[in-house]
Amino acid sequence: MPTADAVCILIPTYDEAETIADVVSDYRDEGFTNVLVIDGGSTDGTRELAEEAGARVVVQSGSGKGQAVREAVEQHVEAEYVLMLDGDGTYLADDAEAMLAPLDEGYEHVIGDRFADMHEGAMTGLNKIGNGIINRAFALIHGRDYKDILSGYRAFTRESFMRMTLTSDGFGVETEMAVECVKRGINTTVVPTTYKPRPDGSDTNLHPVRDGGIIFLELYRRAKTNNPLFYFGSVGLASTATGLGLAAYVAYEWVFRTISHEVIAVVSAAGILFGVQLLMFGVLSDLILSLHREQIKRIEELE
Repeated sequence: MPTADAVCILIPTYDEAETIADVVSDYRDEGFTNVLVIDGGSTDGTRELAEEAGARVVVQSGSGKGQAVREAVEQHVEAEYVLMLDGDGTYLADDAEAMLAPLDEGYEHVIGDRFADMHEGAMTGLNKIGNGIINRAFALIHGRDYKDILSGYRAFTRESFMRMTLTSDGFGVETEMAVECVKRGINTTVVPTTYKPRPDGSDTNLHPVRDGGIIFLELYRRAKTNNPLFYFGSVGLASTATGLGLAAYVAYEWVFRTISHEVIAVVSAAGILFGVQLLMFGVLSDLILSLHREQIKRIEELE
């Protein structure tokens, strides 16, 4: 495990007055003196409580968790290693050692798997279903099973973070980081962690439907440069299938009822042509991406 002096505990917050003091104190009790709280403009005394508990507090210049994480690491963190977590008291400081240990073994990014030890009431049934679907979709699209890509408990080297291209301002940042780990070849592992319910009086800033939709869109958008065959192929298959379905309907009406549907026939043909073109484009893009990765690998070997 890296020494405590080499680690920055990073906690993005927004109205976490009920929990932030205990969270900061727990990590300081574990020997981590470099605790950075980056706050999104809390109005409930979060910043004052964090400072009293011994944290260094910075008010982010923008809004959203993603923007806060980027700003903190790029401008306010000088430590070699970062342990990132939410300020809602759902993660345990006792897991810090397990999270950081792989960084001494050559890994660059560590994801804490909340499902390994999830306490009753820590996550609603709807959230569990949504998380499961998102994780399976990620494994299908990007070819890696990271167990819990939405986990807010992360340990990583600052150098590996700086290699990522992150644009999300909200809760999609965890998804972006997971995709970038695959795309950039960042050596990543998953460790089991405990996930507790939020304490009474602590309200979540997550909106399941809205933020879930954002995460799904981010997951799909990022497939464009990491798995173009899926990105273009999925739309191409949908368009082709729709066109074939309309074509079957037109053929049935013509053969058995002698009814002509010229407009539907034109739409059907357009759907099939559009779909086939997208499928071909997806195959070519995937080939180009494979060749690009081979060239990058050869350059790295030469270096």
